[in-house]
Amino acid sequence: MLNLMDRTEKEFRSAEATFVWDQYQKVVDETDTQKGKIYFRRAGKEVQMAADITDPANEAKSVLFSGGKVQLYQPRTNQLDVYSTEKNEEEFESFLLLGFGGGGHDMLKSFYIKYLGAEKLSNGTMTAKLELVPTSDKIRNNFDRFVLWIDARGISVQQQIFSGSDYKLAKYSDIKLNGKLPNNSFTLKTNSSTKTVKH
Repeated sequence: MLNLMDRTEKEFRSAEATFVWDQYQKVVDETDTQKGKIYFRRAGKEVQMAADITDPANEAKSVLFSGGKVQLYQPRTNQLDVYSTEKNEEEFESFLLLGFGGGGHDMLKSFYIKYLGAEKLSNGTMTAKLELVPTSDKIRNNFDRFVLWIDARGISVQQQIFSGSDYKLAKYSDIKLNGKLPNNSFTLKTNSSTKTVKH
């Protein structure tokens, strides 16, 4: 499976998918669900990510990771929050690319990997299930483990991130690899009155 992911990384140029993100918090026993579209593209040595949360049940948001920073734009408040990732860019990018254009053996630099067997998802997709435990104590203080469901293309169609009793479950569908992305995929729709806050 890691060899398959390595081959996918070599050919990877871009990806587009529909996502459902479920964030579960045990202390309040609630799950927050967000839906939308996510995009990845390789730009030189960098891989960029953009996501549009468009689910009508939630506040619309756009996220962009590029050039050593994460930008979060919220149209309702017309505010752009900017977070620098330069000090931890390599670490951040390794999380970002888990199963989406990242190499299989590259994960061995940051994780202990365990194969949990084959699993058929509810949509009928056959996957290989991998458990990843961070090798860094610093990272384990925030994230206990990651679980990836990898399909026959070497792409993660489902991911689960555990932090104590809380978790985030991401499901991806309609995945298109190495196709032409919409022109405005990596452009935040800010305007002249947008308030920018740097963190």
